[in-house]
Amino acid sequence: MTEEQQTEKINWYDKNYKLLLLIPLALLLSSFIYLGIFYFQTGDFIKKDVSLTGGTTITIFSEQEINLQNLEQSLSEKLDDFSIREISDFRTGKQEAVIIEIPLEDTSSEEYDQLISSLEEYLNYKLIRGENFDVVSTGSSLSNDFYKQLIYAIILSFSFMAIVVFFIFGGQMKIKLLSIFLTLIPIILFFSRAISVNTAIITNLIALLINITLYIRYSIPSVAVVLSAFADITMTLAFVNFLGLKLSSAGIIAFLMLIGYSVDTDIMLTTRLLKRKESEINKRLLNAFKTGMTMTISSIVAVGVALIFTYSFSEVLRQIFTILLIGLVFDLLNTWITNASILKWYLEKQ
Repeated sequence: MTEEQQTEKINWYDKNYKLLLLIPLALLLSSFIYLGIFYFQTGDFIKKDVSLTGGTTITIFSEQEINLQNLEQSLSEKLDDFSIREISDFRTGKQEAVIIEIPLEDTSSEEYDQLISSLEEYLNYKLIRGENFDVVSTGSSLSNDFYKQLIYAIILSFSFMAIVVFFIFGGQMKIKLLSIFLTLIPIILFFSRAISVNTAIITNLIALLINITLYIRYSIPSVAVVLSAFADITMTLAFVNFLGLKLSSAGIIAFLMLIGYSVDTDIMLTTRLLKRKESEINKRLLNAFKTGMTMTISSIVAVGVALIFTYSFSEVLRQIFTILLIGLVFDLLNTWITNASILKWYLEKQ
C-alpha cells in the first residue's frame, strides 16, 4: 500500500468512523431481541444439557460402530427429548462410545426400562451395566444450583474485569475505591452465607449497574472497554443459541475464558491511544491495529486448529473451542469498530 492510498483510507475513516458504530450497534440490538424472544419461548437465555438441567446420561461401549443417525431415528419414535453424541479415538477416529442424554432422573422408572429395552432391540444384544454400558444420573435441584453458581461466577468475573479497567483508565481514587467497595459487599455477604446465590446475583448486578454509571461519569474509555466485552459475550451467546448448541458446564466456562480474550486487545488499544502522546491519534490507532490483529488472528488460528483436531472425539473441548472461536470473531468487530470509534470520538472531543 502506497502512502497516498494509506492517506485516502485514513481520510475515509476520519469521515465515517462514527457511522461504523451503527454496525455493532445493530448486531447488539439484534442479539438482545433474539435473546428476548428465546427467553420467552424457553424460559432461559441458553439451551442447557443434562449437566445443567438434571437427567440421565447413558454411555454405551460397543466393539462394533453404532450409526448415530439410525439410532436417533429409532429412539425418536419413543422419546421426545434426548441427545446423542459419540466419543472417538483421537489418532484413529474409531468410535469408542456413544452417549445418550435424557431429562429423566429416576433410573428405576418404567420409562427408563423401556429406553434400555429399545436400545437392546436396536443393538441386538443385552446391555449389562458396568460391562458394556454405564449410567450417571443428576438431580435437577443439584444441577440448577450448579448452574446458578456458574452464572454468578461469570457476573463476578465481568465485575472484577470492569473494576480493573476502571482502575487503570479511571479518574479519582475515591471513585475507584467506591467502585471496589460496591462490588465486594455482595461477594462478602455470599461467602459468609448471609445471602443466597439468587440474592448475590441480583445485588452484584445492581452494583455493576451503579459502577457502569460511575464509569460513564468519570471514564468514557473504561465504558468503551466494558461495552466491547459485553457485546462480545452477548453476540456470542445469541449466535450459539441460533446454532442450537446445548450448553454444558464446559460451555459456561468457555464464556468465562471469553471475558479474558475480549479485553486483552481492548486494553492494549486503550493504553496505546491514551498513554502514548508521541504521535497523532490515527498513527497510534494504526499501530495498535497491527498489533491487535496479529494477537487476535493468532488466537483464532490456534483455536480453529484445536477445534478441528478435537471435533470428533471430545464434546467438552469441541464446545469450548466453538464458543471461543465465535467470540474471537465478534471481538475483531467490537474492538476495532466499537472500542476504537468511541475512543477516537472521545480523544477528538478532548
